[in-house]
Order: sequence, then structure tokens, then C-alpha cells
Amino acid sequence: MKEYRDHYFLKARRENYPARSIYKLRELDAKFRLMKSGMKVLDLGAAPGSWTLIAAEKVGCEGLVFACDIQNTDTVFPPQVIFMREDIFDRSAAFEARLDEFNPFDLVISDMAPRTTGVHLTDQMRSLKLAQEAFSVACRRLKQDGAFVVKIFMGPDIQQLLVPMRQTFSVVKSFKPKSSRAESKETFFTGLHFLKELV
Repeated sequence: MKEYRDHYFLKARRENYPARSIYKLRELDAKFRLMKSGMKVLDLGAAPGSWTLIAAEKVGCEGLVFACDIQNTDTVFPPQVIFMREDIFDRSAAFEARLDEFNPFDLVISDMAPRTTGVHLTDQMRSLKLAQEAFSVACRRLKQDGAFVVKIFMGPDIQQLLVPMRQTFSVVKSFKPKSSRAESKETFFTGLHFLKELV
């Protein structure tokens, strides 16, 4: 597997963050003003933990970041973080019960990505399924006026996600951070001002 050692990779290493993806969330937050002190954030696909760490910094000790991933992580999180190993497509009763304790959330973020095959259409379809599941969770867990950020690989079927998002949020924006690799098909859809769960 090719190991990229670009500017953001090296910067993350210097600043002791587990992955370069930290700078993507920083750019998203700077653009859309997503996070502030005291918020409750649900982080889907959190491992190895860069987005969780940034969210924890932003919400502070009075906030909460509930993070989960199908993989475990060795990252040491501050006290305002709860991390659970969980399959988003097969959520356990224990996981749902913990979410119920903190529901509703101010922000749901998802940096989930599929294991890539190198076949663009297959990878895009798998990415769409992850994004749709993240959207489903957000609809059930967001408070009124909350926000949602989700990564997706761009492809011919993105309207399957954009259409319901536009029915559920007052504003939906597409944004590719500068810290994303130029060759990457990823982009991030951001829904602002959650209205209601789509029926």
C-alpha cells in the first residue's frame, strides 16, 4: 500500500495527531462553524481518532464526543470522549442504549470510508451506503437545528443522498477541503439546521 508523505501527513505527525484527516475537519469547521464549547457530538467511523480529538478540543470539558468505529484504536482520548467499537450496520442494544443516554446531539459527523477495491463504481456505491446509514443515524439522533457532516466518494448516484438531505436540512453544502488529496474522489456534504426526520 502506498504511503503518502505529503505536507498534511507530516504535519499531523509533528503535531501528534493519528491521521492527516484532522485538517479536513478543521477546514469544515472553519467554513461552517460547526462546533463550539459545550456541544454534544456523535462521531461515526472515528478510528484512529483525529476527528474525535479535534471535536473534543472544540466542545471542551463541558461537552461530549461519543465516538464509534468498527475498528478499535490505541489513541488516548480526553475525559469528555466516549469510544465504543461498533458496526454501524449492526448496532448493538448496548450501543443504542448509550446513545439514548445523551440524545439528542448537536452535531453528527462521519468520516467513514469503505475498504477500496480500485473499481471506482464499486467503491462509490459502498461509500454511498455508508453515507446513507450515517444520514439515517443523524435523523434519529440530531436535535432541532443540529448539523451533519458526511464523507462520500463522488459518483453517479449521489442524488440518493442529496435529495433526502435537502428535505431534512435547511441548507446542504458540498465542500472538498484543501487537505484532501487532489486525486481523491472524496467530498463532504454538510447539512445545516436540521428540520425533522424524513418520513
